Amino acid sequence: MGTFILRRVWVMILTALCLTFIVFFLTNLYPNLEKLAKTQGNVRMSDEQVQTWLETRGYLQPLPVKYGQWLGVLPGWQGVTTDGRAVGQCLEPGRPPEAAPRFCGVLQGDWGNSSVFKEPVWDIVSKRLGLTGKLMFWVMVLMVPSALLLGVLAGMREGSRTDRTLSTFAITTTATPEYVSGVILIAVFASSAVGLKWFKGTATSAMEDATFENFFLPVLTIALYGMGYIARMTRASMAEVMTQQYIRTARLKGVSFPNIVLKHALRNALIAPFTVIMLQFPWLLNGVVIVETLFNYKGFGWTLVQAAGNNDIELLLGVSVVSVFVVLVTQLISDIVYVYLNPRIKVA
Repeated sequence: MGTFILRRVWVMILTALCLTFIVFFLTNLYPNLEKLAKTQGNVRMSDEQVQTWLETRGYLQPLPVKYGQWLGVLPGWQGVTTDGRAVGQCLEPGRPPEAAPRFCGVLQGDWGNSSVFKEPVWDIVSKRLGLTGKLMFWVMVLMVPSALLLGVLAGMREGSRTDRTLSTFAITTTATPEYVSGVILIAVFASSAVGLKWFKGTATSAMEDATFENFFLPVLTIALYGMGYIARMTRASMAEVMTQQYIRTARLKGVSFPNIVLKHALRNALIAPFTVIMLQFPWLLNGVVIVETLFNYKGFGWTLVQAAGNNDIELLLGVSVVSVFVVLVTQLISDIVYVYLNPRIKVA
C-alpha cells in the first residue's frame, strides 16, 4: 500500500505540473497581457508603451522562465519603470530591493496579488474557499443520505412501482440544470409575485450568518442536481447485488427481507456509489459557479467568475491551483478507500 500511495503521489505531482502549466500558458497569452497592461496602466497606451510596461514587469520573458518564477524554483524578476521606480516579484513595501528574497513563488507561499481586489491572492482564495466549503458541507449532508436512500429503495425491488417512481424523479433532477431549478425555486419560494415568501432570494447574508431561511435554497439547488446521479448509480448497484447467488441463498434459508438488505446487500451495493460520491467534491468546488452567481453568494465559484471576467491573472492561477489540488487529492482518497471497501481489489 505504501508503494502504491507513493506512486500515486508522484503521478499527482506530474499531473498538477502539467495542468497548472496549461493554465499558465493560456492566461499568459499576449492578448491577455495586453489587456492587463492597459487595465493597470492606461487604457490609451500605445503599442510601444504596452511593450515597455510588460517588459519592465517580466511578462515578456520566455514562458518556462515565467512559470518557474511563478512556482518559486527560479529567482524572481526585477525591473525599473520609466520613472526610475524599482519593481520586482519579490519586492516588499518598505524594504530595499537588496533585502528582497531571491525566490518567492507558490512553493514559498507567495501567490501574488490580485489586480482587481488589490489583496494577496492567498487571502482571497482562502476566504472564498471557506465560504464554499460551508456550502459544500451542507450540500453533502442533504444530498448523500437522500440519494443513497432513494437508490436503495429503488434497487431493492427492481421494476416495481416504487422503482419506476424514484427513478423518474432521479432522472428529472439530473436532467434539470442548476440555473433552471434555481430560478424555479426562487420564483416559487422566494418571490413576492407567487406569495410563498418562505426563503430569501439571495444568500449574501449567509456569508456572515447562515440560517435556514437564507441558505436552504442554494443548498437545495445544488443537492437536487447531484442527487439524481448518485441515486441512479446506487439503484443500479443495488439491483445487481440483489440478483447475486448469496442473496438467493439467504432467501432460501428464510432470512427476512430487511435483514438481507441491511446485512448482506447494502455494503456491497455501496462500493460503486462511493467513487461517485468522492467525485462530487471537485464537481461542487467548480460547479457552484452558477448557483453562487445566481444567489449572489461570494464564494469560490463567484471568485472564479470575477477573476476570469476581469482578466485577473494571478487570482485565476491561484483558483486553478486549488481546483487541481482538490481534484487530485479526492481521487487519491477514493482509490485508497475503494481498496478497503472492496476486498476483491488488490494493490499490485
